[in-house]
This record gives sequence, C-alpha cells and structure tokens, in this order.
Amino acid sequence: MPLYPLALKLSGRRCVVVGGGAVAERKVASLLECGADVVVVAPDATDQIRAWSGSGRIKFLERPFEPSDVAGALIVIAATDDSRVNSAVADAARASGALVNVVDVPELCDFYVPASVTRGDLQITISTGGSSPALAKRIRIDLERQFGPEYESYLELLARLRSELKARVTDRTRRNEAEEQFLASPALQLIAEGRLKDAEQILADCLRMAEA
Repeated sequence: MPLYPLALKLSGRRCVVVGGGAVAERKVASLLECGADVVVVAPDATDQIRAWSGSGRIKFLERPFEPSDVAGALIVIAATDDSRVNSAVADAARASGALVNVVDVPELCDFYVPASVTRGDLQITISTGGSSPALAKRIRIDLERQFGPEYESYLELLARLRSELKARVTDRTRRNEAEEQFLASPALQLIAEGRLKDAEQILADCLRMAEA
C-alpha cells in the first residue's frame, strides 16, 4: 500500500517516547527541534534525557510504561528493547487515536521517520517504507553533497522575493515570471561562492522588472 507523504507541525503538540536509551534520545532530540511537547517514559534514561528533564525541556516519567501515558498524544514512539512493551505501546497508542512508530518493527508502525536533508526551511526526506533504512541513509548522503549549505540562503532569498512580489505586483503571471527568472539566474552559484550581495542584486533586478 502506498504511503501518504506529509510534513507534520509538532509545535506544542504532545509527543510520547517510550524508552530511555540512545535510540530514544535521538528521537527526543528530533522532536525537540520541531518544538514538540515531549514526554519520555522509561525506568531509566541516558544522561542527556535526564538533562533535558532537569532543564524543563521535556517531562520524564521515570517508571515503566502505562497505557494512560499516551492520552492526548499526537504521535507515540516506542523505542525499547522489549518486544512486549513495544506491542503494548502500539496497542495503547492506537486505542487513544495516536499514530505510533515502533523502532525497527515496520509491521507495528503507522508511520516511518524518513532520512532527511535539512537546509534551513528546505527539507528533503527519503523513505523506503521501512524496507531499507541503509538505502535511505545512502541516498541522504548523496543528497547532502548535491544540496549544499548555500541552499539555506538561496531559499531565504526566494522567500523574500515571493513576499515582495505578492505585496507589490498584482499580476500573478508577472509574479511567476519573476520567480522563474530568479531560479534561472546564477544566484545559487553566487551564494555558493560567498557573493550574497550579488545574488541580492539579482533579486532586486527581478523585482524591478516585474513592477515595470
């Protein structure tokens, strides 16, 4: 069955991670980057998870998992080394209406966490549907080479151009033409060479031509 691709906004949403080891720590870190309200449930945890709890960044319930722990969660991640606990987490999550991911057990997952390349607001994700995380990792490495750090500034300029065009140019066709003109310009290469001012000048030229 094909997977439905989407990007979730997790800011302020309750996300539960069951498990306190290294894998759980990585999952918590990625959730915190997205602004999630993270709850960790485990009898023990890594020093980093404890540090996040001590600083108030997460809530740490230092005890075995209970089904009520998933109440109100948008997503639940089971990251323990006990298959019975993982199955119990999956059952409780689905019963509560949450989406569940059981690490390394595709058949118990409602969703998979894809490999990703992030350059500011640009995010490229790779999913193999849980079939081969190793392949997803290899593709990610290739994409990291192809899409370098210059894409962060490039996208920021594109966002500025789009915002200015919407505010100053009423004709949709002219706005689209200006964006295409910028995309076809050497702006990306200029940014890669450290010539941000020159790229900004191209943006200004595209905007001026759209207004003419």
